[in-house]
Amino acid sequence: MSRTSRRALGALAASAAAVLALSACSSSTGGESSSDGDVTLSYAIWDENQKPAMEDIAAAFEKENPNVTIDIQVTPYKEYFTKLQTAATGGSAADVFWMNGPNFQLYAANGQLAPLDDAGIDEADYPQGLVDLYTFDGKLYGAPKDFDTVGLWYNKVLFDAAGVEYPAAGWTWEDFTAAAAALTDPATGQFGVAASQYGQENFYNSIAQAGGEVISADGTESGYGSPEALAGIELWTDLIEAGSSPTAQQMTDTNPEDLFLSGKVAMFQNGSWAAIAYGDNADIADTVNVAPLPAGPEGNQSVIHGVGNVANAKSPHVAEATAFAAFASGEQAAEIQAETGTVIPAFNGTQQAWVDALPQYDLQVYIDALDTAVPYPVSRNTSAWTSIESEVLSQVWSGAVAPEAGLKDLAAQMQTALDAEQE
Repeated sequence: MSRTSRRALGALAASAAAVLALSACSSSTGGESSSDGDVTLSYAIWDENQKPAMEDIAAAFEKENPNVTIDIQVTPYKEYFTKLQTAATGGSAADVFWMNGPNFQLYAANGQLAPLDDAGIDEADYPQGLVDLYTFDGKLYGAPKDFDTVGLWYNKVLFDAAGVEYPAAGWTWEDFTAAAAALTDPATGQFGVAASQYGQENFYNSIAQAGGEVISADGTESGYGSPEALAGIELWTDLIEAGSSPTAQQMTDTNPEDLFLSGKVAMFQNGSWAAIAYGDNADIADTVNVAPLPAGPEGNQSVIHGVGNVANAKSPHVAEATAFAAFASGEQAAEIQAETGTVIPAFNGTQQAWVDALPQYDLQVYIDALDTAVPYPVSRNTSAWTSIESEVLSQVWSGAVAPEAGLKDLAAQMQTALDAEQE
């Protein structure tokens, strides 16, 4: 998935909760099996680039299950969850489909997903953060398919010109800020870093690195009122105030990643999905590399997110659907995915092929990030509070509201939204 799509993870409207609740009550339950005859399973995905790998995975499953045919259906991400919501409401959702963290609990809580606990999945085969992400009320509903963590990309040419050492393991926030200042040149319009208002790529990580949390593990309490959350936010707003980053307005006028790609910004935190895009970009392919995130007071934690394969609880072929969801996230499927280089497979021990696909970059940093990774912050209806988050933090990033006052307001508004989820 593209970086823009990752930041749109919470795009599902808050009203979908009521719609899905209604559909959960009105839809008939699916059958347990239809193994007496031929079965066609629809499989909904959102990435055309991954379709060839998904076709290979489907063919491998069909070989083992000759009575089953997999029909892959691709819907662009920007329309995917709108289409899924409509289909789920009408009882016509695909038998198996991709799911993401922000939308997962909404579907699981409303009975739309079949539990996978009996599908032969060993949770130890996957990063714990992903298992946690796709577990609801003690049951596993999503089989982790792939994952992404975050690293610090940097422009070697700009570092060399400024005489600054490249980022490396062990770098701290202090090293990061000092390098950003040294790499900034107002005369040429060059900045050390793009302190963009991106959650997954920037402040979700720094809040964890300061020892805080965006939301409690059970998804019921906002973490934005803590001193640690404030420290994680101020890492970025201080960079803007110091002039080491473009202003919020400048990053609105020009996409911050474009500033990095054009050589106007020396450092840019980005997810593992960026690797293949940068490798294919002739303008910067040979001038950039990636390093671990700089460490805050509590370490260099990265947010982990990833796609899960889920089975439709209302499918007339639930047994086959849960079997395919598990298979499509299993070891054989992971090896097929790794060979494409587009995503990091979630199945432990299969990621090396992805690292080897682009040997010019230190992609191992994304795998090593698993050791301290924290799950992407979600609740039952994530979009209900991420819209508040975006609105309040945009005022903080612009300087219209001080970080401490902004986070106090955000914590209060977010808690109200979370409390409403529990009613």
